[in-house]
Parts: sequence; structure tokens; C-alpha cells
Amino acid sequence: MGVQTIMYLATLFGTEEIKMDEGNLIMTVLLIQILGIVGAYFYAWMASKIGGVRTLVSILMIWILVCVLAYFTYTEYAFYGIAILVGFVMGGVQSMSRSTYTKFLPKQEEHNSYYSFYELTEKLAIVMGTFSYGFIDQITGSMRNSIFALSLFFATGMVFLLILRKRLKTHPIKAAE
Repeated sequence: MGVQTIMYLATLFGTEEIKMDEGNLIMTVLLIQILGIVGAYFYAWMASKIGGVRTLVSILMIWILVCVLAYFTYTEYAFYGIAILVGFVMGGVQSMSRSTYTKFLPKQEEHNSYYSFYELTEKLAIVMGTFSYGFIDQITGSMRNSIFALSLFFATGMVFLLILRKRLKTHPIKAAE
């Protein structure tokens, strides 16, 4: 929820909270996309060294840091710094979550329904994340509180991954770790 929400609402945050002009926001979005490619390659390399689940946990820690930093961001330069961090982890979390998910699928079965489930949950997460972002903004009157609250989504995801990692120690799947 947090990743998709941040990706879709970062420009709104830049416009409303930081008062950036559209040209700078467009450049920021392009920067994020380019860094997303670099991040995807870096985290693929990292996963080959420490495993997919551990890599995802480290990415989620960075997303929590992004939320905390965004809460305290008031200047364009600080926004650019966070955008660099977002771009780097955005590509990594998207590629790593899909590839790690794939490694947990049963070997003998058809995978179409599993990928459909993945896409459905991603779309629901976008709706729920955007709703919670707007809801918190309306209640508190600040997008900063909404972004800070998104860190709870990342923390929840990290808890689930740590539970999964613990279960992998007792029931290992070679491809996943």
C-alpha cells in the first residue's frame, strides 16, 4: 500500500506541501524512474548474495526511513534527496517483490491464478493506501501525517516478511533464500 501510494501521490505532496512548480516535479519524476532501473539491478544483485526475503526487509527499512524523512521535509532540495532515495528503492521493491513471490509458487501448478491474485491485491493496495492517505490528510489537515502513517504499512509488511523468514528456517525453500 505504501509504495504505490507514495508513487502516485508524491507530486501532490511536492505541489501542496513543498510548493514546487510543475517543471521541477516533472524532472523529479524522470529522475525517480531512471534511478528505479539502477535500483532494480542493484537489489537483484543484493538478492543473489543474501536472498530475496532479506533484501525485501532491507528495502522496507529504507521505505520507513523515506516516510520519516518526508515528514520533516520542507525544502525542494530535501525533496530531491528523498526522491533519489525513493527512485532507488522503488525499482528494487517492485522487482524483488515479484521475483520473490514467484519463488514461493508451487512448482507443479499453473501460475495464472497466482499472478492474478498478486495483481488484484496490488490494485486493492493502491485503493486502500490512497484512501488512507486522503482520510488522514482530511482528519489532520496535513499530508505529512499521511506520509508518516504510511510507515505503518511498511512496518506491517516487514513483520510479515520476518514471520515468513522464520518459517523458512523450519521449512526451507531453496530458491527463496
